[in-house]
Amino acid sequence: MKNHLNTILIALAVVTSAYLLGSSYLKSKRRPSSISVTGLASRDFNSDLIVWTARYTKRALNLQDAFNALKMDQEKVKAYLISKGIPEKELVFSAVDIGKEFSTRRYPDGSESTEFSGFRLSQGVTVESKNVDGVERTSREVTELINEGIELYSENPRYYYTRLADLKIDLLAAAAKDARVRAEKIAENAGADLSSMETGEMGIFQITGQNSNEDYSWGGTFNTSSRNKTASITVRVNFALD
Repeated sequence: MKNHLNTILIALAVVTSAYLLGSSYLKSKRRPSSISVTGLASRDFNSDLIVWTARYTKRALNLQDAFNALKMDQEKVKAYLISKGIPEKELVFSAVDIGKEFSTRRYPDGSESTEFSGFRLSQGVTVESKNVDGVERTSREVTELINEGIELYSENPRYYYTRLADLKIDLLAAAAKDARVRAEKIAENAGADLSSMETGEMGIFQITGQNSNEDYSWGGTFNTSSRNKTASITVRVNFALD
């Protein structure tokens, strides 16, 4: 009787184990209820706004003399830029920066002293224009003013795009479409049907120079040194499966 009971208990254990293993197997083979994919979109575009700054400097022992000389340079710079086709309304002159310069005098006995050698005044002019070709050309030719005795430094132009918000919206739509295409392909291979979108999250918006080897940044890259750029964006989307 005892052996018979043990046999029944063993049989029940085997059946229970088989049921649990089968249930576990079926659960492991169960098709997921949703999938998550990343969509990508990119587009090349050309900047339509240029910002360029040049600085010029004058030195003199007397502050007033330095200021008067700098004022004359300002008029020469303004006339030059206007002659290059840049409207006066696009010229913005910064406040004058005033600094003092000192020189070190060394004596035969090895001692030295610091002496005031004059004032250094500098001023910048910034051009913001949609005439990208004209201002870009002028930024390269402005060193012609050096021949007129102007100590001038031209900074590299910075390039922007005034319709960036519209571009971003277009890229988001394209990235979402790309995500759906990817999801449909995955669902098809899994023998499932793609249903509605459950959630979507925008990734980082990146702007890099065209054909450059710039690294993407977790915070987003915003290139201003290249006239021709590439914008890209990613979206993370979850789709339900039928």
